[in-house]
Amino acid sequence: MGKTILTVDDSVSIRQMVTFTLKGGGYEVLQAADGEEGLAMAKANSVQLIITDQNMPKMDGLTMVRALRATAAHSRTPILLLTTESGDAMKAQGKAAGATGWLVKPFDPAKLLEVVRRCIG
Repeated sequence: MGKTILTVDDSVSIRQMVTFTLKGGGYEVLQAADGEEGLAMAKANSVQLIITDQNMPKMDGLTMVRALRATAAHSRTPILLLTTESGDAMKAQGKAAGATGWLVKPFDPAKLLEVVRRCIG
């Protein structure tokens, strides 16, 4: 069985592009449309990596990262933010919340796979 990645983004097209890229790299993918759904899916499934947007309805990415880091199951799970936010202050908030890495949209599929492989092989 391949490694499973949860992708969380309120944009259907971004979720589709990320899923297509990851499946092409041999990964299994679960999808969630916002932070609340992502948090619930992460708690209910065994995932080796989480890729989340920052700006979403119901719960933003950093709030979800903090909530995941507070659980024993995901205290060390790699979490990447894939977002349009590129400011140093926001990246610092991401690091403080426990994010493993930061990628800026639009993303390069090859770069995304490279980062994923570095995180989980």
